[in-house]
Amino acid sequence: MENEKTNAQMRKGVLEYCILLILKQRKSYVPDLIDLLKQSKMVVVEGTLYPLLMRLKNSGYLGYEWQESTSGPPRKYYFITPEGESFLLELDASWRELEETIHQLKTLNN
Repeated sequence: MENEKTNAQMRKGVLEYCILLILKQRKSYVPDLIDLLKQSKMVVVEGTLYPLLMRLKNSGYLGYEWQESTSGPPRKYYFITPEGESFLLELDASWRELEETIHQLKTLNN
């Protein structure tokens, strides 16, 4: 049970980074984001995703546009902004630094 909590916290910590990585590649509708994250073994529910998207949008890292749908009402598609791309570069650097730290710690006794 404790392991599940720790895994959930670790995943939640990198979710923002994952969202920006996806949106750098293409505009996405929330159900599409959820599907892509699930395919990558990152299980997320809408209740977690929407506040994060709003926070990223309010920070200027994301924008959105409405697109007509052939099967229902218009859909909100999110995209990364130039500010978001700069922030993503910072996150990339932080991720690489974290990877190096973990690698060093794992090999202390070798």
